[in-house]
Amino acid sequence: MAQEIERKFLVDMDKVDLPEQGLTICQGYIQTADKTTVRIRIMGEKAFLTLKGETQGLSRTEFEYEIPVTDARQMLDEFCKGPVVDKTRYLITHKTHLWELDIFTGDNEGLVIAEVELDSEVERPELPDWITEEVTGDKRYYNSNLLTHPFKNW
Repeated sequence: MAQEIERKFLVDMDKVDLPEQGLTICQGYIQTADKTTVRIRIMGEKAFLTLKGETQGLSRTEFEYEIPVTDARQMLDEFCKGPVVDKTRYLITHKTHLWELDIFTGDNEGLVIAEVELDSEVERPELPDWITEEVTGDKRYYNSNLLTHPFKNW
């Protein structure tokens, strides 16, 4: 079984030295009857279908499959009701961890979140100096919630 264990943080952009190249991401969500998350994501020149279970602690089950970009575009148009989440992702290595720093655009402009994936829930990565507040578990910062409650309305 695939397991995702991650922590999320807010970022002080004045302290970040961004890589030259980021990856543009557009993602939408297919509505489900339970707490399963079904995401369609176009990331650069690739696309993915992702299924995630309910978060328990820092962990949740996750399955991700690469799909054709044309299929992803059609799924976004037909199955993902409402807006999409647009952002640019930068990959930054700090000590022994790879951080994903997302700069949101559109209705979530001004929001910057950094995520780090862990091998276990007890793992404590060394935080870069550009990390400010931890928001792990705060549902406002879940990408799926940013569709219905965008950052611009907070």
